[in-house]
Amino acid sequence: MFTKKDLSHHRGAVEQLRQSISWSPQQAQEVGQSIMSSWQRSISACIPKERMAAPLVDNTAFKGNTLASALQRCEAELRHVAQQSSMVLAIGDVGSTIVWTAASREMQAQAEQVHFVSGGKWSEDAVGTNALALSLKTRQSCCVFSSEHYMESVHDWVCYATPIVDPYSNQLLGVVDLSTTWKNHNTLGVLAVERCASIIQTALLEQQKQRLYIRAFSVSQVLFNGKVLVLTPRQFEIMTILALCPQGMNLDKLHSALYGERKVSMGTLKAEMSQLRDLLGGMLGSRPYRLLAQVEADFLQAEQALDAGYLESALRLYTGVFLAKTESPFLCAWRDCLESRLSDAIFKAKDTDTLLKHIAHVPDAIDAVERLIELLPETHPAHQVLEKYKDA
Repeated sequence: MFTKKDLSHHRGAVEQLRQSISWSPQQAQEVGQSIMSSWQRSISACIPKERMAAPLVDNTAFKGNTLASALQRCEAELRHVAQQSSMVLAIGDVGSTIVWTAASREMQAQAEQVHFVSGGKWSEDAVGTNALALSLKTRQSCCVFSSEHYMESVHDWVCYATPIVDPYSNQLLGVVDLSTTWKNHNTLGVLAVERCASIIQTALLEQQKQRLYIRAFSVSQVLFNGKVLVLTPRQFEIMTILALCPQGMNLDKLHSALYGERKVSMGTLKAEMSQLRDLLGGMLGSRPYRLLAQVEADFLQAEQALDAGYLESALRLYTGVFLAKTESPFLCAWRDCLESRLSDAIFKAKDTDTLLKHIAHVPDAIDAVERLIELLPETHPAHQVLEKYKDA
């Protein structure tokens, strides 16, 4: 436990450090490298000094997705945690936009004042250093204390956050945050927020019976209720098409989407559908053909991230070409559209760290190379390497 004197001393030390023009390695160690790096990114983002509350954005797209459904199962338990602990509990999506909150009486007014409410955009480029964004950035639990926050209006807060990870697919779904006033800082805060994440993960496991997860970047794989399905390449393409067309397709349209002008009989497609129905245990509907299980997919999540303007999340999912060997005209057209949208977002990006990470995973991403050459000063160590790579 911390005494009030300990907390006041720590707050003063952090505030003094924030005023410094440069930081020594020892100072960086005292505050933490992740906080120091976040401060530097926040400075580069040129956030308006007068900003006292997070921007409010539309978050209606969140409704109906996997995390939203899980929250409906456990929201009463989460509300109880917030009220009993005299804190505000917030759930953020993969872009740090708050999608759900529950606040104690003590924190309700303060949360509303700084837009720590549903629709509040708490990304680093919007409000600077904060626990939601930092936890998503590092994929680790974190604490942001008092003036470690970039925005002055939350210098009286302490926030604990941890990522929410899908227990089946291991994909990042969002972040959970517990916040209170700085004088109530406790070493158990991180454990408390991790407990909240485990409550959500239990709800995810309960709801995800009869659930499909499809991976189509780099490695093609389908998980049905957590188990890998052994599929032919055509069956995988069929499931991917149906995932992209949740309203379903009749036999003729599915044949055209899958084979195009290739001379393949309807009987061949019917045989594939019959085998798929056996594998899915009745979770394949007909007239029209459609998937009846709950469907999630890395390519759908990437598309949703782009729709929300979350380039970093989209690139984290895009680990390789979408179905590189497919001959399906429908899937080829969808892949071209996705890659065009990704490239357009990359050429508008300003975060060099995100682009460097993308190149590390996808070395032939020439659009990211060209954008980095535009963004990085010629004196940057990576600049010459990028120029050589571009000319290769």
